Amino acid sequence: MQLVAAIIVAFLLLTGALFSLIASIGIVRLPDLYSRMHAASKAGTVGSGLLLLAVGVHSQDLPILARALAGFVFFVLTAPISAHLLSRAAHKAGHRLMPPSVRDDLSKGPIEQRSYKMKN
Repeated sequence: MQLVAAIIVAFLLLTGALFSLIASIGIVRLPDLYSRMHAASKAGTVGSGLLLLAVGVHSQDLPILARALAGFVFFVLTAPISAHLLSRAAHKAGHRLMPPSVRDDLSKGPIEQRSYKMKN
């Protein structure tokens, strides 16, 4: 049983570390604030959550594993929302997209944002 738990912990640690590495590379290499925030919120959330689950499984204690699962769920629910709100605030503050970005829906007015045509 300890071998199975050790294999699961090793898999979670390696996968979480890989996602965290991908997030950090994305933060360094991507061109603008919005792309960097996307990398940090998506890959960073998964990486941190998997590392938290690895700690919970490694403890081999049910209350600690339950807290780790609750922390993982809380982190998965809140990190993308906070990144979205931060990027929206940055856009309103005047931080613009880089030229390779294709589309900026927030720069349009509320009527132009609609993807459908209004019937007359």
